[in-house]
Amino acid sequence: MQSTFKKQEKLKSKKLIEKLFLEGRSVSSYPLKLLYLKINHTADCLLQTGVSVSKRKFKNAVDRNRIKRLLRETYRKHKYIILENCSDKYIFMFLYVDENEKNYVFIEEKMINLLQKFLKKIES
Repeated sequence: MQSTFKKQEKLKSKKLIEKLFLEGRSVSSYPLKLLYLKINHTADCLLQTGVSVSKRKFKNAVDRNRIKRLLRETYRKHKYIILENCSDKYIFMFLYVDENEKNYVFIEEKMINLLQKFLKKIES
């Protein structure tokens, strides 16, 4: 199974992002937080996803970009957890809420945990 993160899977619409932050629900696995909203977006894919790292906590753009790259990579590798168990369309925003940079293995572990928590939440 090839895991990709194509252009149509990226959450870029300002209207959708605004709606997500206003109406979305959340689940967290520190230092990650997932905002999600079930919505019938126009993209062909089931999930549209964005990542965000606080400029207040990470002043240097290189640090923010590194964390965002790690978040996108771990999501890309493990989004099958949701795709195999969910048929509804969602928009996601992954937020990094810690002040310290964590390594890839730690973030990957938390991403898997977060995606499993999300599935449990929507099933109940």
